Amino acid sequence: EAIEESLASLKERESKILRLYFGLDGADPMTLEDIGTLLQITRERVRQIKEKALLKLRHNSRRRSLESFLG
Repeated sequence: EAIEESLASLKERESKILRLYFGLDGADPMTLEDIGTLLQITRERVRQIKEKALLKLRHNSRRRSLESFLG
């Protein structure tokens, strides 16, 4: 549930790439190359979007921790 909530905070394409890359919807994890082929973008672009999405999730996680600490 926490994963779904976190993914919902991302742009649709970012969420889709993370779901495919990590196999979060019950399917096998996909390679950057396979995701790129599916979405008709380069493997490098998939990598960039994945990294940006992971940074956003880390940032949001830290912010939530701080908010709960500060009340």
